Amino acid sequence: MPDDQLTLYTYWRSSAAYRVRIGLNLKGLPYQTVPVHLVRNGGEQHAPGYAAANPQKLVPMLEHGQRRMRQSLAILEYLDEVWPDPPLLPESARRRQRVRELAQVVAADIHPLNNLRVMRFFDQEWNVPQPERDAWMRHWMAEGFAALEALVADSPCTGEFCEGDTPTLADCCLVPQLYNARRFSVDLEPYPTLCRIEAACLALPAFDAARPENQPDAPQT
Repeated sequence: MPDDQLTLYTYWRSSAAYRVRIGLNLKGLPYQTVPVHLVRNGGEQHAPGYAAANPQKLVPMLEHGQRRMRQSLAILEYLDEVWPDPPLLPESARRRQRVRELAQVVAADIHPLNNLRVMRFFDQEWNVPQPERDAWMRHWMAEGFAALEALVADSPCTGEFCEGDTPTLADCCLVPQLYNARRFSVDLEPYPTLCRIEAACLALPAFDAARPENQPDAPQT
């Protein structure tokens, strides 16, 4: 494998993989994709070969040459350090802190409570019915979005995007989570600033190309 080749192990509907696709596209970096179907045959992420490469049995995983990287935010910051232009993090420490804060509201507080393995545990171990599982997901997404809306709506640092007028790490996290929210019929009307930012993001080719429905492993309709 060439030392500069980028290979993304991904699943079309994974919001964490979606974040990394956005980041790669914003950087203009060519990459190959290797689909890892998270549902088929009990989940291909559990196959011995993939589990050996990524002991968490999650996507995304990024290979850069012979190096393997896991965890979407860590991958995005790696991309920003190796290919700093255009930046995903602002220049000042204060602005970088705010971007990381907004990103982690999604990646650390919202997403872990409603991802696939949590829902599978509820189903397989506790026999929680689907309506209750969906209500759980909607509740925690709404809690997180309410906080995020307040943080961006009330800040003079918010511009066209979460921080200023260029997309950052925070926008890479926001857009996939809003996609996920719509899947589960979360009412997004209380979050007009988040939806405005999302629309600005999706108008950009880098975000549009990263949409789940535009991935090669998305189901053909």
